[in-house]
Formats: sequence, structure tokens, C-alpha cells
Amino acid sequence: MATRAPCPDQGTSIRVRGRRLSWVDFGGSGPPMVALHGSFGRASVFTPLAERLTTRVRLVAFDQRGHGMADHGGPFTREEFIADAAAVIDTLGLGPVSLLGHSLGGITAYQLAARYPELVRALVIEDVGAVLRNPEVEHPLLDVRGWPTRAPSLEALAEAIKARGVPDPSYFLQSAVAAGDGWRLLFDPDEMMDVQRHGLGDWWPDWLGSSCPALLLRGGHSTLLPRDLAAEMVRRRPRTTLVEFPTAGHWIHDDDPDRCANAILRFLTGLELPSMGNP
Repeated sequence: MATRAPCPDQGTSIRVRGRRLSWVDFGGSGPPMVALHGSFGRASVFTPLAERLTTRVRLVAFDQRGHGMADHGGPFTREEFIADAAAVIDTLGLGPVSLLGHSLGGITAYQLAARYPELVRALVIEDVGAVLRNPEVEHPLLDVRGWPTRAPSLEALAEAIKARGVPDPSYFLQSAVAAGDGWRLLFDPDEMMDVQRHGLGDWWPDWLGSSCPALLLRGGHSTLLPRDLAAEMVRRRPRTTLVEFPTAGHWIHDDDPDRCANAILRFLTGLELPSMGNP
């Protein structure tokens, strides 16, 4: 993925279901779109994409439980993540929305659409499938047990993560913040193991459980969405379109932000935008 600096601290706290979550309103005068980050992420990872999307939509994202500036502590079940997202949409008065979900956030997005169809007008699912487990996905879980969480400098933190077998730590450094005389990661590795474990499974009933239009984005070098699985997802679910990005990996919104944004905007253009929310 492309390397860039850590995301700035930004956002406003919102309390839903007894938990403090941080959210970012990127602005825009169009219909509302809510973005759900993946494991280890935070709302502001969508900043580069927001710069390209807010000409047509109002983009809102939030730090999910255990991530970013949100409260730590579980439980980290699928149902809790889904209920949090539904509560944020309801509390902010955004629904119905288009949902953009990356990685584990994509699973949350299509699960939310299956359970709360009145809240979701359209889905954009970035590089995750209807199944997240071995053998369908060779390495569905990243072992971060024992990862360093603090270092005297951002460079030292990056090197410490590289030493754990991660060639490019850019994505994880987007959740790094200055702390005292050094830098720290906002997420807790043990919590992230729990988050990931609850994401493993066969989620076909959820993927097939909604009928709204859906756009499935796949990176050509994806490690989590095999090409055959993506094709089967489109074949089995009506009103679903697949767009592939040959040079991108798992983080399409970072690796190819222009094409990613253009694909999303083309998809939204094909919808009846006035019905997606108040302009």
C-alpha cells in the first residue's frame, strides 16, 4: 500500500449504547454515506478518499469499539459491532444511508444491511468476502500477540512492527499518536486478536440477506478476497457489481484512491440519489 503519515487526531465524541465512540464528519452536501474501517483502523483512515467523495456525498465515519479514540473493552462480537453502527446512524439521524465498509468493516456493513434494511440504501464493500476463514482465505487472521505498542519515535515504532514480519506498517501507523516523549498505538493487540477471531466465519446468509444495490471492490493483489469468491458473491446476489483494481492490495482506498473514488461515484450515480436521503 502507499505510505503516508499517521492520521491527525480529529473527531467528536458520541455516546451510544453506553460507550463513547469518536466520529468524523468529512462534510459534503450530498446524500449521507457512512464509512466503517477495518480491524486496527480508525475513522480518519478515510481522509484521502473523503477528499474525492465529498463532491457528491456527505461522508461520516466513526471509530468502532476498541479502535482509535473509542472506548476500549469488549465484547467484540459481530452483533455488538452491528448494533453500534445501527445506533450511530440512528443517533446522528443519517438513515437511510449508503454504507462503505473496508475489510472487517465490510462484513459489518452487509450484516447491518441484512438486519436493519430500513437503514441502508446501498452497500460498497471493499475487499472482503462472504467467507472469512481457512481454507477459503489462506491467512484470514494477523497474529499481533506481543506487538510493541510504544516507541520513542514514529520511526522506531515502524521498525518494531516491521520486525514482527510486516514489510509495510503504514496502515497500522495511521493509528499511532504522539504520547509524552514517544509514540503509541491506539489499539491493544490482545483486543485486536479478539476482534479478528469474531470476524472469522461463513457469512453467506448475511451477504445474501439484503436486496439493496451493492458494489464489491477487489484489489488485484488481495490476500483476503480470492477472485473466485468475489465472482461467486456477484453471481449469487442480485444487484451486485464487481470492480477490480489490478495494482491494489487489500487497502484499495490507499493504494488507488482516484480509481476507488471514481468507482464509488459511478455506482452512486446509477442509483436514485434523491431516495437515499435528504440532499
